[in-house]
Amino acid sequence: MTVLITPSPRDASNAFYSHDIPAERPWSQVLKRGQTLRIIDSEGQQAVDALLYCLADPTERYSTQDTLRTQGSAYIELGTRLVSNKGRVMARITADSCGRHDSSAGCCSCESNAVRFGEATRYQHACRENFILELSKYGLTKRDIVANLNFFMNVPIDPDGKFTVVDGISASGNYVDITMDLDVIFVISNCPQVNNPCNGFNPTPIRVMIWDQDRF
Repeated sequence: MTVLITPSPRDASNAFYSHDIPAERPWSQVLKRGQTLRIIDSEGQQAVDALLYCLADPTERYSTQDTLRTQGSAYIELGTRLVSNKGRVMARITADSCGRHDSSAGCCSCESNAVRFGEATRYQHACRENFILELSKYGLTKRDIVANLNFFMNVPIDPDGKFTVVDGISASGNYVDITMDLDVIFVISNCPQVNNPCNGFNPTPIRVMIWDQDRF
């Protein structure tokens, strides 16, 4: 697989918003059409789970199936259009210094932890719980959680369709820029998983920055 990597033209000093999301915590923001969100892997090998909802009508939301089918690719990478369940482009990957992102493995939950790693892990914090907490701010519930993006998560897919989470390739300071095509609610879970290598078994903080369309 050829990995496409391109630096961003955006100047960090022109960002109007910058925030460090602590390890294991959720975050969300309303992003307007034309704005760009940068997600920075501050210390390396940190998976970042994400969901997008149309601000005007949250029943329109990110669709893994439509996104991967439209692209004809199993991965999220430079140039990928993030497509909604109504077939509209919600956002685009406009810069990427990592080159490997997933949209197949979904998010961790208390239930999946127990099934995959043993009953003793059931009550460990998980991305699904982060999503529930953050979505409640917008009147959304666990019923609104759909298959999500996993930025910086390395999930190779075999020719026979089997896949598994392996060590991430993201280094400290790697980033991905997502430019909005619609007004969206952008929701992040800074993944707390410690039972597989998506976070190097050590969840760490990430940084998010936002630019307006005319402020590069």
